Amino acid sequence: MNYLTVENLKKSYTEKILFQDITFYIDKGQKVAFVAQNGTGKTTMLRIIAGLESPEQGMAKVHKDIALGYLGQDPQFKAGDTILDAIFDSTKPVMKAIKEYEESLLHPEDEERMQNAFSMMDSTQAWDFESRSQTILSLLKVGPMDRKVDVLSGGQVKRLALAKVLIDEPDFLILDEPTNHLDLDMIEWLEEYLSRANMTILMVTHDRYFLESVCNEIMELDRGQIFRSKGNYSKYLEKKAEREFNESQTIGKAQNLMRKELEWMRRQPKARGTKAKSRVDAFYDLQNVANSEVKKDEMTLNIKMNRLGGKVLELHHLGKSFGDLKILDGFNYKFREGERVGIIGRNGVGKTTFLDMLMGKEQPDAGKVVVGETVVFGYYSQGGMKLPEDKRVIEVVKDIAEFIPVEKGKTISASQFLERFLFPPEQQYTPVSKLSGGEKRRLFLMTILMKNPNFLILDEPTNDLDILTLNVLEDFLQSYRGCLLMVSHDRHFMDKLVDHLFVFEGEGKIKDFNGNYSHWRAVQDLALEELRESKRNVEKPKAEAVKDTKPEEKKKLSYKEQKEFEDLDAEIPKLEEKKAALSNQLSTGNLSNHQIQEVSNELTELMVVIETKTERWLALAAFA
Repeated sequence: MNYLTVENLKKSYTEKILFQDITFYIDKGQKVAFVAQNGTGKTTMLRIIAGLESPEQGMAKVHKDIALGYLGQDPQFKAGDTILDAIFDSTKPVMKAIKEYEESLLHPEDEERMQNAFSMMDSTQAWDFESRSQTILSLLKVGPMDRKVDVLSGGQVKRLALAKVLIDEPDFLILDEPTNHLDLDMIEWLEEYLSRANMTILMVTHDRYFLESVCNEIMELDRGQIFRSKGNYSKYLEKKAEREFNESQTIGKAQNLMRKELEWMRRQPKARGTKAKSRVDAFYDLQNVANSEVKKDEMTLNIKMNRLGGKVLELHHLGKSFGDLKILDGFNYKFREGERVGIIGRNGVGKTTFLDMLMGKEQPDAGKVVVGETVVFGYYSQGGMKLPEDKRVIEVVKDIAEFIPVEKGKTISASQFLERFLFPPEQQYTPVSKLSGGEKRRLFLMTILMKNPNFLILDEPTNDLDILTLNVLEDFLQSYRGCLLMVSHDRHFMDKLVDHLFVFEGEGKIKDFNGNYSHWRAVQDLALEELRESKRNVEKPKAEAVKDTKPEEKKKLSYKEQKEFEDLDAEIPKLEEKKAALSNQLSTGNLSNHQIQEVSNELTELMVVIETKTERWLALAAFA
């Protein structure tokens, strides 16, 4: 069945044509990733398909019987609404029932309202839907439900919008950079959810492991043409390399980068969308290479930089807290020349605060940061992007340096350096104000790299960058000989560039793990599998199965059945109260991912018990 028809689509931005004569179709069950360079109109195309913008020519039509869900890059909610209002703003009876139920949980003293809410949930058969909703809200750290959307940060608003669109369960889902602002645990949960979900998807994302696991087709916009490739990201790389090889053109730098990317993907373990068992099986192979050096690709652009001395960066007994939130608790570390460290941890544990302390932008409560005399920092921060909108791209770069020194006494021009990072000569005289969000981030990153730092600190450098730009950046950083410290939710990026990790575990604890992200995840999966195995070996009491017996032709209950009926009549309300308490626990947003999984499993088991006992109660009630 056809879900989407796009024919002869055209859109311009002032004098720049974003795309024209674009035609493609999406059918039921396809999970399609839309890939293109920054500035080619990926977000604009998704907005046209979602009905939020109009094309200049052509049409984009979603089948009339299809429920469409759209997650934009910058979602908006009605001012003054609570999270509860935003999430369950729907005309569907089941959504209205859940909203009333959630509101009744906020006012437990109103017993009549709570009873009516229970009745609505029963009549609309909304319990399973509500349980799944609570799991999604908790995993995405959305809550408490009475909080106003006006006070949420940009990342919190993005997670709220993602939760809403997933809870609605649309037939056709359009996602624009869904992994931005999510921590790694959330990304992996979303990856697994979408790879299993029976829905049709069109999405833009730069997360290559996400593409590998979720998508069954990749659609690329290249030089004004649409190229479609059946299969995941690895298949797309194969097809792209084959297509470019067959073209009668010299294979350029970008094509070589794609080949390197394909080689990398082939030698990596599958992304987390596969079952945890495969991670466990792969762990014993992975641990053999966890201590080995990262293979460096051929150096294509060696920036000249000051050599690091014996003392690089030392952290002595660092402590930092914000109220009850403890960020660091007596952390010690001495960086060595050429170290490549990744930082991981859930949102809100203080990763950015830690980077700000190293740069002197945030003072520690205890301990000290000692910086070596030869260290030249380059700091790419999420909130630090300030570019002069009225200047042209080439002017921004020339304001820093007309020529950039490289090794062996050579230099390259500002224009050549721009070309290295995918700003061709014709784009170098474009005003900054007319660049896309991803292009601005790329330019900002360049202004940092060209100052020749010997200690790079990068805070989420991959957000809004297209895949080709990421390949160029990775190629540059693999040949970079200084120290590298970065926070990133891009697992592929981390795997290629870091040797070990600082794992922020919360409560001020930081674990130094020797290996990249995939190695660390394999260890976590192995530990989780061993825990599950130990639990399976311990006998656990199970809820007594209540057999559904066919009532014989009789007019009243036996004494034993009457006693069972009375016990059930008293027991079921208590089970419902326990269920409400578990649902409320999930909605707080204060649980860890492990706790969420445990509570969710308990809630699911409890619902089965309630359903079984209720059926038995109804059977007995006919004769009571």
